[in-house]
Amino acid sequence: MLCKTNCATCIGLKVVEVTVEADISRGIGIQLVGLPDNAVRESLTRVLTAIKSYGYSIPGKRIIVNMAPADIKKQGSSFDLAIAIALICAIGETEPPRLSNHIFMGELALDGSIRDVSGALPVAVYARDEGFEGCVLPYESAKEAVDIEGVNIYGVKCLADVLRIVQQEDCRDLLMLRSNLIVEQTPLHNMPDFCYVKGQQHAKRGFEIAAAGGHNLILIGSPGCGKTLMASCMPSILPLMSVDESIETSKIYSVAGKSIGSYGLLKARPFRTPHNSASRVSLLGGGPDALPGEISLAHNGVLYLDEIAQFSKSTLDLLRQPLEDGKIVISRARYRIEYPCSYMMVSSMNPCPCGYYGDPSGRCTCTPTMVDNYMARISGPMMDRIDMHIFVERVAAKELTDDKQAESSEAIAKRVAKARKIQLERYKGEEGVFTNSRMSTEMLTKYCSIRSAERYFLQKLIEKLQLSARAYSRVLKLARTIADLAGEKDINRAFISEAVQYRSLDRHEK
Repeated sequence: MLCKTNCATCIGLKVVEVTVEADISRGIGIQLVGLPDNAVRESLTRVLTAIKSYGYSIPGKRIIVNMAPADIKKQGSSFDLAIAIALICAIGETEPPRLSNHIFMGELALDGSIRDVSGALPVAVYARDEGFEGCVLPYESAKEAVDIEGVNIYGVKCLADVLRIVQQEDCRDLLMLRSNLIVEQTPLHNMPDFCYVKGQQHAKRGFEIAAAGGHNLILIGSPGCGKTLMASCMPSILPLMSVDESIETSKIYSVAGKSIGSYGLLKARPFRTPHNSASRVSLLGGGPDALPGEISLAHNGVLYLDEIAQFSKSTLDLLRQPLEDGKIVISRARYRIEYPCSYMMVSSMNPCPCGYYGDPSGRCTCTPTMVDNYMARISGPMMDRIDMHIFVERVAAKELTDDKQAESSEAIAKRVAKARKIQLERYKGEEGVFTNSRMSTEMLTKYCSIRSAERYFLQKLIEKLQLSARAYSRVLKLARTIADLAGEKDINRAFISEAVQYRSLDRHEK
């Protein structure tokens, strides 16, 4: 008898439905077809042993298991459960109605217990969108999908649990409970807070502007002046992710096999800190399984590159295009995978090899040539894509010993949220644009128009500081964000002046 079950596999974030067909007929031998890889071929041994452990006898007949579509390579162990259910139904010569409207996914152990697999969340979303009644997942993997409404998510621990679902027994205890709404949960209390950062008012203002407009920034200062601490505080002033953002980011983590948390979707914005020895593949993604890299894991969050000058120059230059496009494409012989990577890049570096150039202590031992060569480790095109350049000075002893607590992240976050709300309303009709930093050249004319007096003022600044065309657009975007924080519709001279301050590495004054 021929029996069919449904499974799915992820190619990047794209879910491909796979139909598993099991047929038992006259003859001998067991065969698995449908372009399986070695892990899938080995699954037959696991599946047959697990089935036997539950009292089913394997008939001495010809068994063929087909996985369609046959032109897509099947990789991994997530097909075990679908193969097992198809075989059990073929042995029993019955096809329960729940087989056709459920997706089965999971790895089987020899004793019939079910191990978690990657990609459960994208598959659950696919099951909902395609009108499936339910999605049967390993219990640990099903925790990722409890927030997905419109489809029954079953968390199973062993083959017996799955058989209860297939045989239409009472299995309400296997349904995963929905977690609380995302908007009701705040991760702020788990994050470093700006109230513990002494002094650095100029840098804090820069972080507020960056968070409000989604701008990339670089911190330049001597060791111990608070660069890393302030960077780690950045997520605490960013707005919580929307439901769509949370699903999109959580899907990336699910495909990568990364832990999302105790249950439900990823609530806090990601904060990724790759080491400066990170390879091209670990940053951009790829490898044998074309998994997402750090830039995709930072999607809708923050990518922090500490000591950016220590990263390989060629690796940094590879970040330029994804930083601009908000996506990364990984090409393979049979397919192309596209991962989103719309993130804020926060980076930090010392001003010279010894780290103390310009420090009041006078401890710098570097020559001007050494300083220039050190700064040149970041290419001009890469630096052009960083919106804000912030020089961080050492905190004075008086400020450092002051017991007065600084402004909290919560207070800053309220202003940031207000500015973000203005931008969401402004770009409602613009596809893929939610913050000022993502404005195109055409949108600059539409949303950053300035009066003739301000235009003349900006023109003189560009001439005096010899700013590039890209730096000009960055200044306009920054000025737009500063105006949003102030609740002003028009961009005035004060906003332009403040914006230009954050392009200090572009300045070549006449």
